[in-house]
Amino acid sequence: MALEMKVPSPGESITEVEIASWLVKDGDYVEKDQAIAEVDSDKATLELPAEASGIITLKAEEGDTVAVGDVVCLIDTDAKKPGDDDAEKKSEKKEESPKKAEAKKETASKPSTPNQEQDKKTYATGSPSPAAKKILDEKGISSKEVKGSGRDGRITKNDASNATPSMGTPGTGSRGSERKKLSMLRRKVAERLVSAKNETAMLTTFNEVDMTAIFELRNQYKEQFKEKHGVGLGFMSFFTLAVVRALELYPDVNSMIDGDYMITYDFKDISIAVSGPKGLMVPVIRNAENLSFRGVEDEVKRLAIRARDGQITVDEMTGGTFTISNGGVFGSMLSTPIINPPQSAILGMHNIVERAIVRDGGIVVAPVMYVALSYDHRIIDGRESVGFLVAIKEALESPEELLMDNDVKRALEL
Repeated sequence: MALEMKVPSPGESITEVEIASWLVKDGDYVEKDQAIAEVDSDKATLELPAEASGIITLKAEEGDTVAVGDVVCLIDTDAKKPGDDDAEKKSEKKEESPKKAEAKKETASKPSTPNQEQDKKTYATGSPSPAAKKILDEKGISSKEVKGSGRDGRITKNDASNATPSMGTPGTGSRGSERKKLSMLRRKVAERLVSAKNETAMLTTFNEVDMTAIFELRNQYKEQFKEKHGVGLGFMSFFTLAVVRALELYPDVNSMIDGDYMITYDFKDISIAVSGPKGLMVPVIRNAENLSFRGVEDEVKRLAIRARDGQITVDEMTGGTFTISNGGVFGSMLSTPIINPPQSAILGMHNIVERAIVRDGGIVVAPVMYVALSYDHRIIDGRESVGFLVAIKEALESPEELLMDNDVKRALEL
């Protein structure tokens, strides 16, 4: 019996996926629930498990875009698993007659004749197809500079597309190149980023934060915090709770534009940009306004692990109202983060560097982080954007008072 495997729906509003890679080959025997393919949607990469055991026949190529519900492979559930017939094969080998064995030996000893077709040269050798000739003419490349991979050495359209013009005398190093199709996820990210740049009135405002108070708190309590809760006391909990406080003060930043309307939310779903194996992913911390330092750190850790292991779901990356991006982990000193649509603002964190600053009328050395807020000026004015970032700065420079209600141990649940 041949079982048809169809593309399941990865989530709401997704109508098609792309076969990113097959993890098995045509004709392989697969076990039930074995991962047989990775499929890309415009939001995530998911594994496709086999629905039954048997011999698989692939019906789609890597890179193909297929609709949800389309058949991508067949599984012959009546096929026997390789190895089950080994005993029979060994028995047949023992019963092989001396004449058959001698015939095989003679066949193996005969010298093979070279395949003359491979060396055959015709009028097509080195000549481009019409489509290839057009591409080469546009690039200004002579057909003599291109080796054909088609029949009898003919230059194909693909050969012409991959050809690069000569740039004078080549050096001694490698000059190879690779042409690779972007994944559906990466193409969707690119589309959204360009859309955000073109369709929003995006501006960025900057400030600097003296991180001394946070450093002192972490140095004093991080061991107790980790010992009791099993998770580190990082910077993300301070920033997330500072964002929650600032969104309470400036609700327009927690809004989205929808045509002629502005939608403002009374909850704070904070998206955190993380780097995953398939590129940028933005999982969401739901109702961050209800979380403590421990709750935020637990959720950040959980989502980061799921993103790293490729287990993050579409639902976990949908519906944020504000985004925090931490380029500082890669060493970024300053940047202008791009809004994550349909949100209206994003906070950029950067690396922490010891700098000379003025404090109480004197120059001191302190750990300083530059922060940036990119926002959609169509619904967020300068007063709100600057005030919001100043509120972030105030909370981070006075965390005990503004984020912990002057009770550190209670805030950290120690």
